[in-house]
Amino acid sequence: MTENTKIALITGASRGLGFFLAEALAPAYHIVAVAKTTGALEELDDRIKAKGGQATLAPMDITNPDAMAHLCRGIYDRWGHLDLWAHTAVYAQLLSPADHMDPKDFDRTMNTNVIATGKLIPMVSPLLNMAAAPADVLFFEDNHAGEKFFGAYGASKAAQIAMAKSWQAESANVETAPRIHILTPNPMPTATRARFFPGEERETLTHPSVEAERLLKDIALL
Repeated sequence: MTENTKIALITGASRGLGFFLAEALAPAYHIVAVAKTTGALEELDDRIKAKGGQATLAPMDITNPDAMAHLCRGIYDRWGHLDLWAHTAVYAQLLSPADHMDPKDFDRTMNTNVIATGKLIPMVSPLLNMAAAPADVLFFEDNHAGEKFFGAYGASKAAQIAMAKSWQAESANVETAPRIHILTPNPMPTATRARFFPGEERETLTHPSVEAERLLKDIALL
């Protein structure tokens, strides 16, 4: 790793958009890849190394605040800053009428999509503020608020994006603050979408690798 290599934290890096964002950002960034699935992280590491990049694998659950705080401390101790954070980790509750939502599934949805995000922003923000140039933060819109059967997921994503928009407004015109990007991916054949639309023709959807490249180019990170 060269002295000028930037550091990117990808939460939710084991599959889907997070996986391919991590691959696309390497080797310009050293990737800190967070996910619960060790095998998938190892596959990502192999692909990043094949491009001449490097990754640090962090197999952990973003809903564990102690683990995430330890990771952020480790990033500070090793590099002293972050240049980019892409928050792709998400949990998709199975669709159901609002009056039939499973309580455990509901808790997992809110813990992953809302509570973990709310705890991560204050942990990660100081690292982003220490970057030599304004850092970038990527959140991903998936608006189903108010739609039939999307009660838990729709509410959780709406809450997550509301936090992101508040942070975005607070950071505007602040020289040292990170640039908060709220991006809207095209429909992709991900595990999340398959839970919502199991009979959908996946061949008609945009592959996450294509979307990762498009989104990064749209905000001039590629």
